[in-house]
Amino acid sequence: MNERDIAYLSALELRDHYRSGDLSPVEVTGVILERIGRLNPTLNAYVTVTVERALEDARVAERAYRERTAGPLAGVPISIKDITPTRGIRTTMGSRLMQEWIPDEDAPFVEKVSAAGAVLLGKTNTPELGWKGDSGNRVIGPTHNPWKHGRTAGGSSGGASSALAAGLGPLASGTDGAGSIRIPAAFCGVFGLKPSFGLVPYYPPSSVEALAHIGPMSRTVRDSALLLDVVSGDDPRDRATWPNRDGFLLNCEGGVQGMRVAWSPDLGYAAIDPEVRAIAEAAAQRLTDLGAHVEEVSIPFPDPWNTVDTLWASAQAGRHVHDFDAVRDDIDPGRIPLIERGRTLTAVDLNLAYAQRTTVYNAWREWFEQGQWDLLLTPTLPITAFPAGDNAPAEINGVPVEYLSWTAFTYPFNLTGNPAATVPAGFASDGLPVGLQMVGRWRADATVLRAAAAYEDAFPWAQHTPPGLDLE
Repeated sequence: MNERDIAYLSALELRDHYRSGDLSPVEVTGVILERIGRLNPTLNAYVTVTVERALEDARVAERAYRERTAGPLAGVPISIKDITPTRGIRTTMGSRLMQEWIPDEDAPFVEKVSAAGAVLLGKTNTPELGWKGDSGNRVIGPTHNPWKHGRTAGGSSGGASSALAAGLGPLASGTDGAGSIRIPAAFCGVFGLKPSFGLVPYYPPSSVEALAHIGPMSRTVRDSALLLDVVSGDDPRDRATWPNRDGFLLNCEGGVQGMRVAWSPDLGYAAIDPEVRAIAEAAAQRLTDLGAHVEEVSIPFPDPWNTVDTLWASAQAGRHVHDFDAVRDDIDPGRIPLIERGRTLTAVDLNLAYAQRTTVYNAWREWFEQGQWDLLLTPTLPITAFPAGDNAPAEINGVPVEYLSWTAFTYPFNLTGNPAATVPAGFASDGLPVGLQMVGRWRADATVLRAAAAYEDAFPWAQHTPPGLDLE
């Protein structure tokens, strides 16, 4: 088995090889670290690579397999988004103000994957405090899309998606406050799940706590289900968490036979590139071949962007309520207008936004229940990847957009907290991936994963890898 073959093995395949003795965690970790060293200077996916930590984790996992004490992720390489604290490992949050911060404790996500035996490869790139849908920042610059250098890998978990697509680790953590798992996963042709709100503990809390989720990213659906089994569940440090009794990996089986599935190409308000719409629609209709009942629907709800914008702007302003003038020159210039707008908002504005969040949640809850829908399908994004380092596309099909308003398919479900995943749907004429979003009922993460797994089984995508990476 050559380096490329090893690099693109799934987490579940790696576990099988470890158990049979065909491969060792130390061998695999060495291969992936070498690949990171070769490709990361071009992709800029990793901010920090933890070589010694990764090799030690691999040695511990190797002993665990010999002693038959291996945990569920033993020897499986994983990356952690650089917005998530890691004890003793630099965590920049994409900010000059934080670029030398070394946390003294792990986030719950990191605690859980470490306890399960995962090999920590390092920290992946993110924009400053996760504020936009591209992962460029003033610490190390933008992350490039493995499918086309010069195009964005998305954000704010763009380092994670670039690493996954390039074979720089099979598992990754992402965070999602308006689409930041689904945006980069769709742009890079991998899988990402924004779990139900509170399913995975988020601590320390995000500045935009009402919208923030943390969850799995991977090249395959079942790898994310495996990771979700490890990291989900209640934690006293996050008051929004709740006990999980689902076995997500087991629930990937069963298919979509008989599921009621709604398809919306625009949610009633979203601008979208016609080619992207056609690719996503063709993917949605494939569920009919798998036994689901798929019906195009008209969504009756208005665009909730103003509510999202109020929550985001106030959160960004809150990060600098005491030091804005002193640190202004070190802040990403794109964030400054957002912070300034947030400083003009009142407590009444914020209260109304929270009330509207509840209204949006209940509207979607009733819509799923009254229509007896199991899933809603939409395009994940309205376009393919725009230039790396840009804050946002200039327009969508002739409609002007701003910093996150272009993510019109993803942010509604940060307001509602519904589980939402993106699966690769195909490629546009520019050679870049297109994603299909699958949204489930309240806390129906198992249903979303089952549908995504059935789709992947019938129309697999992991064999498609970015051209050129292994020709150097």
